[in-house]
Amino acid sequence: MSVVLLSALMLSTAQAAPAAPDHAALPPIALAGQAQTVRRYAADARQGVAVGPDAVYAVSNWSIVRYDKTSGEKQAEWTGDRARFPHINSCNLIADELVCASSNFPATPHVSTVETFDPVDLHHMRSIALGMGTGSITWVDRHDGSWWAMFANYDGRGGEAPRDHRHTTLVRFDDQWRRLEAWALPPSILERIAPMSVSGGGWGPDGRLYLTGHDLPELYVVALPMGGGVLDHVETLGVEAEGQAVDWDESQPGMLYGITRRTREILAMKVPQKLP
Repeated sequence: MSVVLLSALMLSTAQAAPAAPDHAALPPIALAGQAQTVRRYAADARQGVAVGPDAVYAVSNWSIVRYDKTSGEKQAEWTGDRARFPHINSCNLIADELVCASSNFPATPHVSTVETFDPVDLHHMRSIALGMGTGSITWVDRHDGSWWAMFANYDGRGGEAPRDHRHTTLVRFDDQWRRLEAWALPPSILERIAPMSVSGGGWGPDGRLYLTGHDLPELYVVALPMGGGVLDHVETLGVEAEGQAVDWDESQPGMLYGITRRTREILAMKVPQKLP
């Protein structure tokens, strides 16, 4: 191989490689409070967690594992076809079903689906195909008579040009999964999550929307704006979980479950809230 060709290949590889997040360069952020980790579950959670009255679930791409909430004992496991389920990012227990956000990340063009599982034995029940064009779905929730989902966009790996992290979008759907409304993220959150996106989120027991990024131990509280199409950034809370998918425990208001990628444990965190 000629020196010229080798140099060209090295340059091409360097240009294609995504830049590592430089979080050290971010200015300090004022935290409105700090969540307290009150319990840890030994698990192999790589993407996120879901929680119900009696169980917690480790979400790891093409794998979901159910653990007893009290003892931490493993109760059930589902492993899917990696080609069909390459990236289940998060799950949420909704109306006695485990509803999960799934995509083809890091492949492009982005394809997003909502996958539903039985919460006890974890067998796959059905799939809703949301198609392409908005981004890569990272979480889904049910609130105020509608379905809500976040579609991530990225600067590097997994990105679909010309969209970048600034195109991350919150979408509200009706019961037939028809798009009703959509909002963008404010600059104050975009600068914290770049070059990645929002990995987790959900409506809290106080009626506010909480979001997590991909890497930072921060929980962003947002509100639907009274005007315009950009979410209002209300405050930021500190958490132990370094981003990734989270889930509220509806049986214990104020308790948020997340994961730590350092040990892949599931974390139960008590979040300070302004309850109505």
